[in-house]
Amino acid sequence: MNETICALATAPGGALGIIRISGAQALEILSHIFSKNLTNAQANTIHYGHIKDSKDIVDEVVVSIFRAPHSYTGEDCAEVSCHGSRYILNKVLELLIQHGCRMALPGEYTQRAYLNGKMDLSQAEAVADLIASTNKATHDMAMSQLRGHFSSLLTQLREQLLKLTSLLELELDFSDHEDLEFADRTELSTIANKINKHITQLAHSFEMGNALKQGIPVAIVGKTNVGKSTLLNRLLKDDRAIVSDVHGTTRDTIEDTIDIKGITFRFIDTAGIRQTTDQVEQIGIERTFQAIQKARIVLWLIDQQPSMKEINELSKQTGNKKLITVINKTDKTDNKCYNLLSQPIVAISAKFGTGIDELEQAIYDAADIPTLSDSDFIVTNARHYDALTRSHDCIQRVIDGLQIQLSGDLLSENLRQALDTLAEITGGLRGKIGCNSLIIR
Repeated sequence: MNETICALATAPGGALGIIRISGAQALEILSHIFSKNLTNAQANTIHYGHIKDSKDIVDEVVVSIFRAPHSYTGEDCAEVSCHGSRYILNKVLELLIQHGCRMALPGEYTQRAYLNGKMDLSQAEAVADLIASTNKATHDMAMSQLRGHFSSLLTQLREQLLKLTSLLELELDFSDHEDLEFADRTELSTIANKINKHITQLAHSFEMGNALKQGIPVAIVGKTNVGKSTLLNRLLKDDRAIVSDVHGTTRDTIEDTIDIKGITFRFIDTAGIRQTTDQVEQIGIERTFQAIQKARIVLWLIDQQPSMKEINELSKQTGNKKLITVINKTDKTDNKCYNLLSQPIVAISAKFGTGIDELEQAIYDAADIPTLSDSDFIVTNARHYDALTRSHDCIQRVIDGLQIQLSGDLLSENLRQALDTLAEITGGLRGKIGCNSLIIR
């Protein structure tokens, strides 16, 4: 924390590149290689000049100045905007290191921001999620967490828990007065149930949040030669899967992703379901059933009336998953009335693209994406989910303990454990997160 660090803040290969410097000596070190003395430069100012090496000019640059504590890291910072040449960027970094900087470790700027109180741990993790966001949904979730919506909600829950704990522990200070009760048990039970409901909702949102982050899995299943690979290629707008009239061409699952209305869907093309003696194809069919179990949405592709046995078998495999029946090859067959049990039903021609827009809408609707307000939050981090689950267990023990009139000291201990687990999420004082876990990779 006492060292001044530097690193390239932009991806190499562009027309411009930005080098960030942070630390107590940032402006002094930069002044050694800049054409102006910046040690007394005012905060939030921009300076034009040259980076120089002895008598040679390396590049014409613009330097932005940020003063502690009003910077990303909370320290004195400077950002040097150079031309994007690899030689120039490496030369500037080399000169900074020669005059006292060291290269920043991965995520060290965000680590310093956390340690200097500019953000909590969940916000620091949101920086990595924001950088890795690939669609509007993941971007919005990361921005919500970065702006502190999740932290604010956890703070409210912890304040309520702390109030309950304080009242119970106050009773312990007057334990010689057995009839003295500071915390009304009925009110305590009501508040504990309310807190537990919030924590449970957050924990349950992880399944959807993780799916949105990784891509909602959609399995394309059906008999051989119904057009599953053709449909995948049509959705991806690319020849991703081999298309052939030969039965059993697809023998393994093929995966790829597309965005539909800002949501990433991960499509899985599977081997055609049929009776076969081919051992390799049989393995592929087994993986088809595995893909169905992992999927949130199943596209059942058909090109003729399925038998009741096929309908019942698929219903057994899909269980309560969202099932969309897709009638393919409408360019070849007449508009027949199919006797099907599943809804919705979408008619398409994967070969010519007919009905694909309607299918994408049906897939989006089946995902059942929640509409979020500023007060809502979806958990996407497995560490957060683990802490919420453990906190739920602690609160549930408090609720159960109140029903059997458990002593105040045991209730208080469970509340304290709940406080600790919630604090782990934001890296608060009662958390147990070490500095090594703050490196964002």
